[in-house]
Order: sequence, then C-alpha cells, then structure tokens
Amino acid sequence: MGEQRQRYNEEFKRQTVKYVQEKTKTISDICEELNIPKSTLHQWIGQFRAFDQEEVNYPEKIRKLEQTLKEREAETRRKEREM
Repeated sequence: MGEQRQRYNEEFKRQTVKYVQEKTKTISDICEELNIPKSTLHQWIGQFRAFDQEEVNYPEKIRKLEQTLKEREAETRRKEREM
C-alpha cells in the first residue's frame, strides 16, 4: 500500500514559515524535525513568506529597504522642487 499523504492546515504552514524566517534552525533541520519534505517547505515559504518578519541582514530585505529609501528620497526631492 502507498503512504498516506499528510495534510497541514494554513496556520501550521504559516507558523512553520515564520519559524524558518526566525532562523532558529536550518531548513534541513526543520524539515527533519517536522517530517516535512524540503520541496514542500520551500513551497510554503514562497506562499507565506513575510519580509517584515526577517532580519535586516538578509539580501532580499536589504534590497527592499534600499528601494523604499530611494523612492522616498525621490519623492522628497520632487516635493522640494515643487516648493
């Protein structure tokens, strides 16, 4: 007989992704601990990832913050020119 597929509710998925983002353990360790395939966890990360929960030292977070800063600086310069 085939293996029974495990079903997870959305809250479990969100909490697992948050756990990953807090970087308390590696993805491999979390997958092993929760008996979740890596591919499944990577899908959840793509679906439920919240950048505001990540530390600033992650490249994606830094790029996002830099882009926001550039946009705000451009807006400030535009407003100053209008005045």
